[in-house]
Order: sequence, then C-alpha cells, then structure tokens
Amino acid sequence: MTEFELTEAERALLPTPDEVAEYAERGWYLSRKVFTDEELDLLQDATEKYYEGHRDRTLPVRPPHLAAWEPSHGPVQRHNDYVHYESEAIGRILRKPLLGAVAALLAGAEEIRVFQSTLIYKPPIAGEPSNQVPWHFDRHYWATSTSERMLTAFVPFHDCGEELGTITMVDGSHRWRERPAGEDSSRHFAQRDRSELERLLVENAEYNGAEVRKIPMVIPRGHVSFHHCRTYHGSGPNLAGIPRRAVSLHLQDGANEYRAHTRPDGTPVAYNHDVLVRRTADGRPDYADPEFCPPIWQGAV
Repeated sequence: MTEFELTEAERALLPTPDEVAEYAERGWYLSRKVFTDEELDLLQDATEKYYEGHRDRTLPVRPPHLAAWEPSHGPVQRHNDYVHYESEAIGRILRKPLLGAVAALLAGAEEIRVFQSTLIYKPPIAGEPSNQVPWHFDRHYWATSTSERMLTAFVPFHDCGEELGTITMVDGSHRWRERPAGEDSSRHFAQRDRSELERLLVENAEYNGAEVRKIPMVIPRGHVSFHHCRTYHGSGPNLAGIPRRAVSLHLQDGANEYRAHTRPDGTPVAYNHDVLVRRTADGRPDYADPEFCPPIWQGAV
C-alpha cells in the first residue's frame, strides 16, 4: 500500500456524491468516523506532552502573529499553531490519508496539503471570555492565498456538543457576496470586538437577503467537522465539567499559492508562513513547502 491509498473499509467512510453536493450548498460537512479511538488516545497523549514542553523540533524563526499558549498565560482558551510541525506524533496522526481524501472530495481537488494546524484547549470555565469565539470566516486571514477552495477540518478528541462549546456554522454563508465595507478584514477576531463581528454577520446576511441560520456541530468521537474557507463560524462557552480539546486543521488544495495582497490603507498583508517557508523560483513564499505544508492526499479519490 502506497502513502496515498485507502483500504476498502476506509473508502466506505468517504462522503457520497450527494454529501459532496450538500457541502457545496451548505458550506459544511460532518464526516463518518475518520479516526479510531486508539488514534485519538495517541493524539491526546501527544498533546499532553506538547503542553508539558515536548518538541521534536521548533520553528526556525518566530512568525509575527503566532498563536503559542504557554502556562504563564493562565487558564484561558489555549491556541498553539504549527503543532503538526513541532510534534512528530501529532503530525503523523493529522496526516492520515483518509482525512485528506475526504477533504479532496469536498474541495474537488486531487491534492490536499496542510496549511496550518492549531491545537485548541477550551477550559471548563463557563465565564471565561476567551472561550467564546466570535463569528468570522477563515478566508479573511488567508488573503495571501490564491485558492477559494481551502477548507478546515475540526478534529475534537471526544464527543463534542453544545455544552462543550462546539464549533457552530452559519448555514450556506460561504455563498454570500461580501458587503463592501472598506475595513481591514484581515485583522484576526482576537483583535476585534465581538459585537462588531456579530453586526458584520447580520449586515452581510441582509446584503444577501439571507437568514442567519446557526448550526451547532454535534460531533461524535472520531468524526470530523469540515467547513469551507468562506463559511462563517464561531463557538460558545464551555459549560461542561471537562475541557474541550481539538485540533483545527486548515487545508489547502494543490493549486493554492502565494499572492501579494494589501490592506485598504495600502500596507501589505503577511501570513505566518511567509517568514518560514522556502521561496519559489520567482521569490515568493512557497505554500507547497513540504516542511511546513506537507501533502496529506495526492491523486484521484
């Protein structure tokens, strides 16, 4: 069996053509059981070691907007980028070809690469402000990417429902035209007021004559929630007695590459990769650099 092949049992777990069409319509998809219990046990164990300070390798330079929780930050929601790079055990599990094949079908692509991986830990503190993630869509933060087919796999380590503050989608919002606002949409939601982003969601819905239909993803253990890069999403507080643990695995199709992009004030937009990845022949950051953006699927599914 080569690196990018599936067993017959794995093929039975792929989305059907009707489900792919529904993803195109709604902007999200809830998979069958992609990860085994054993794989998720290994993933949680590896992330515990990561929080304790274990690294197989570290980033050669620190990017300007790196999410990198450490114990001194306290009991806030933890975000740690590049875990697929820094931990061999985490990276090996996240590169599972079945996950890549599901993404390839949804994106209509023959190659899927990692774009970013963020380890997330939402503590069981009902009133913790950082636990509430305001409405946003990921494409705003990937302005230096050419692709409109990028997508995200949200991988919880356990059953994940509303009480835990699961990820919640705005149904069909990836098909909306964006209301011209003249504001800097590349600013991360962590640097913006939650009420401002709530207002922008409502205004964009009105601009499209659409209803804001919020769909909480109730995700059984081992299943994965996928969403399109233009699908509005967010999450609420963790009201359970246990932490919500997950990885948000951002994925790019094989055609994606770097493009220069500027903010409304004329300043250039940069993504964290831009100081890390190798350069293309014409000097641009190479978003196909296998060190930081390894492939997880290649070929027809």
